[in-house]
Amino acid sequence: MAKVQNIRIGVDVGGTNTDAILMQGSSVRVAIKAPTSEDIGSGVVAAVKAVMDEAGAHAKDIRQVMIGTTQFTNAFIERKHLVPVAVIRIALPATSSILPFTDWPDAFSETVGKNIFLVHGGNEFDGRVITELREEEIVAVAAKINDLGIKAIAITSIFSAIDASMEERAGEIVQRECPGAKITLSNELGRLGLIERENATIMNASLSTFVEEVVGGFRTALKQLKIDAPLFVSQNDGTLMSEKYVGRYPVLTFASGPTNSMRGAANLTAKEQAIVIDIGGTTTDVGVLSNGFPRESSIPVDIGGVRTNFRMPDILSIGLGGGSLIRQGEGGEITVGPDSVGFRLTKDALVFGGDILTATDIVVAAGHCKLGDRELVAHLERDFVARAEDKIHDMIESAVDRMKTSKDAAPVILVGGGSILVSRDLNGASEVIIPENFGVANAIGAAIAQVGGEVDRIFSYAETGRDEAIKLAKKEAEDACIDAGANTETLKVVDVEEIPLSYLPGGAVRLRVKVVGELQEALSV
Repeated sequence: MAKVQNIRIGVDVGGTNTDAILMQGSSVRVAIKAPTSEDIGSGVVAAVKAVMDEAGAHAKDIRQVMIGTTQFTNAFIERKHLVPVAVIRIALPATSSILPFTDWPDAFSETVGKNIFLVHGGNEFDGRVITELREEEIVAVAAKINDLGIKAIAITSIFSAIDASMEERAGEIVQRECPGAKITLSNELGRLGLIERENATIMNASLSTFVEEVVGGFRTALKQLKIDAPLFVSQNDGTLMSEKYVGRYPVLTFASGPTNSMRGAANLTAKEQAIVIDIGGTTTDVGVLSNGFPRESSIPVDIGGVRTNFRMPDILSIGLGGGSLIRQGEGGEITVGPDSVGFRLTKDALVFGGDILTATDIVVAAGHCKLGDRELVAHLERDFVARAEDKIHDMIESAVDRMKTSKDAAPVILVGGGSILVSRDLNGASEVIIPENFGVANAIGAAIAQVGGEVDRIFSYAETGRDEAIKLAKKEAEDACIDAGANTETLKVVDVEEIPLSYLPGGAVRLRVKVVGELQEALSV
């Protein structure tokens, strides 16, 4: 076997499977799927070791390891691994009629709680101060948080996207008064819109313990394999972030799994305009490719029943996957998910000798795929299986219809191990494409991910002029991309968004510019 050097490893850790690929240049040399382990790390070890062994690669030859994961998305949707959060809103005397958690499903109260603290401060939409921040209130709130023993804290100030000074000062005080606390500030995540931005901040804080477990598991896995290469984690705009960064902002991985799958789908099919359906073990994610990149959402996004407005791809996630539980109500109605056996599929599903009826059992019983022992689902009535299949396809077709911007049929690319759930043509699809290596498209997307740089701030066109403002914003984004490790010759502006702020003086416009580029070292691969 030819010696394999200067390689990249792409890994995607899903709720059921951990997919890994070994790439040399732009070619996929080896691709495998392994069960996701409960401790996360051992599953990564098994997957990476398998591709290295098959390719004959050595640890010293690995240049980068890119990992994408749905662990944080799944944890929030399934309400697992979350910790109680103390929410500080700086806004009084405004906003007291609509409290934090107002639009959250009641089920979250059992884990995240409703520890709410309203204090004076905040700004008007034009930057004017509502009332000055009262630091003694912050100190008093911090004492109460210490008494509660809460270590995850979300701080939001009204219109902090315009002026974040009060929010940042409150964060400094709370960090001083609550040593060891994990603090999330809303201005670092969300955009205009208090409730949605606050929701994103609470989400991030609720994952502060789990992210340490997950990232620690990744690094431990690489050490066990004696891999001393940089570790990057995929974020939801199709670019990469460091271990330290993901430790601060785990919510930026939300939808990074489907984002990787979409980038992988574009790479595998050479299609830049299409609908991508990524079916995993727990969820089905539907997104739209635009110029080869996921279409970004311009409206608040619903995650697990909670509205947010931080940067997200335009992805619709539904609780349907290979491990989704199938039930029949007293009236005969069949339900699919949203709960799933996840990584326990090969133990709990009927076809593998378990005692839980899953979506995988349905497609095996229908004869559409060969997994496990079909005899173990032979007792399922044919009519029941057919109706369950109809329900699964109805859910997918409904999701596709919701993502389309016109009534015209569009090409659909199926990726993810759960694609076996689709056994017939889909309404609304001009064609259904299942590319080679479809099952590991997510790992491919992680491996080919680029470095990103983004600027999102307000400019005054009256003072700077439109052309000069856009030029400055592009330069800032390019500099950020280069600082993150991109090669200057590969920089590409992939998005420019202008939002006039008519309520601010001086022709104020919010400019968001995104630049991507290849990793510097990746060019020598």
